[in-house]
Amino acid sequence: MDQRFEALQQQLQQHQAVAVAFSGGADSTLLLAAARDTLGADHIIALTAVTPYLVRQEIGDAVGIATELAVRHELVEMDMPEGIETNPSDRCYRCKRAMYLLLLRKAEEMGFQILLDGSNINDVDDYRPGLEATRDLGIGSPFIACGIDKALIRDVSMELGLPTWRKPTNACLLTRLRFNQRVSMDQLQQIEEAERFLGARGFTWVRVRCHGDLARIEVAAEQRELLLQQAETISESIRALGFRYVAMDLLGYQIGSMNDPR
Repeated sequence: MDQRFEALQQQLQQHQAVAVAFSGGADSTLLLAAARDTLGADHIIALTAVTPYLVRQEIGDAVGIATELAVRHELVEMDMPEGIETNPSDRCYRCKRAMYLLLLRKAEEMGFQILLDGSNINDVDDYRPGLEATRDLGIGSPFIACGIDKALIRDVSMELGLPTWRKPTNACLLTRLRFNQRVSMDQLQQIEEAERFLGARGFTWVRVRCHGDLARIEVAAEQRELLLQQAETISESIRALGFRYVAMDLLGYQIGSMNDPR
């Protein structure tokens, strides 16, 4: 096992019990599994914040994975934080701060004083104002502390047989909107349904970015040809959801392609 993962286990051993901010993604799943194996299932709890802009499938995934790992799991309902409705450039900070305050209160109510999240060192180099919120609130990020990156998370997850080792990253639906664009719940639903439709047609790494009434589709480079082959069907189906125009991004899938606040 990689020395960085051993360092993670040693760091977890410093706590008697921990709560894990759990999204059901690759990062938080590995952290939850590591905490369970290190501290025992009776000494951890998984907390999932359910927001209005969360992809619904992610909730089901989180519930299923927590059940598979045999750990306690709580869904914590969260309203849209104040100021988020205009999708400001600091939305991640506002959201993360509100979310982690909520999860901290829930953890404390259940007897857990330590809350950990699955941020890794790749997040440090990206535009992630949400990381400031975790630091401000004293949320532990053991992957960052131990120098663990996404590649190691996937490698170790595969070794441990975790179902998320190949799971695509799936940020909240607000990341499909331009900054300073007013958030419409109907529009978020359109985006989610469009991505679900594309996923059902075999597109694994996919985003539908919203520019008003235009849907800009990003898929993995190796699937761009497949997207073009199905262009007529895809365009017709996505327009039926309420978009007027449908376009393919020539650069393909890019994490954080709408992170530029300009």
